[in-house]
Amino acid sequence: MKNRYDFVLLFDVTDGNPNGDPDAGNLPRVDPETGHGLVTDVCLKRKVRNYVGVAKGEQPPFDIYVKEKAVLNNQNARAYEALKLKSEKKKLPKAAEDAANVTGWMCQNFYDVRTFGAVMSTEVNCGQVRGPVQIAFARSVDPIVSLEHAITRCAVTTEKEAQDQGGDNRTMGRKFTVPYGLYRCHGFINPFFAEKTGFDEGDLELFWTALAQMFDLDRSAARGQMSPQALIVFEHASALGNAPAHQLFERISFARKAEDVPPRSFNDYALSVNDTDLPEGITVTRRF
Repeated sequence: MKNRYDFVLLFDVTDGNPNGDPDAGNLPRVDPETGHGLVTDVCLKRKVRNYVGVAKGEQPPFDIYVKEKAVLNNQNARAYEALKLKSEKKKLPKAAEDAANVTGWMCQNFYDVRTFGAVMSTEVNCGQVRGPVQIAFARSVDPIVSLEHAITRCAVTTEKEAQDQGGDNRTMGRKFTVPYGLYRCHGFINPFFAEKTGFDEGDLELFWTALAQMFDLDRSAARGQMSPQALIVFEHASALGNAPAHQLFERISFARKAEDVPPRSFNDYALSVNDTDLPEGITVTRRF
């Protein structure tokens, strides 16, 4: 990779909880001062990892380091076994070349390590990697409303519960949703870090594809309908970049088509991308 990229991902949720907050009883995450909804970078990267894992069968060079039920020390030990090195508790190999090879092996074989980076300095130490792809928290364009719904189940968990309820096996529960929210996420791709991890143009295309399709493989009753709506990519002509990212992001704006009606779909917004008088060396494209 020889170019820097800055991008904006727009996605929405209808009647679902895009990212529950465990510190708030799994309510949708929210900025308490503004009421805008939040989705963490960790949540979005989890969906990218899941998509790549399914699409590539979790096989090197597209294996996934941080995945469900993974034991990270066991993942790290694979590098030492492949390189026929002996690990020393919490320490990298003494030889600088061996240490670099261990970290390099992890980058070569795990897509999420060479994309997002990883802290692998656990008991079986494979070093630390700063990834070229960084994603910020997503924030809703407008304040969101969190709804709480009472739900019932026509079954109980234990025989005792059934006896206590006299045969009425209904149990009550709660469910939280956002009627509608359009979220905006900023991302950055650094070619200098890409050179260090081996993240290449093929990995980049896979990343773009993952952003477009990751919600389709992440359906659940709790998340309702989540959909990618737009991906606007600013490509720089150089590795250092040709303009500050925040100035490019300011070129993307929204307007509600009807201010007196709560938005309930992406079509209730007018998206504007100002591509006039772009700084020299900047190309803007909409990928979906």
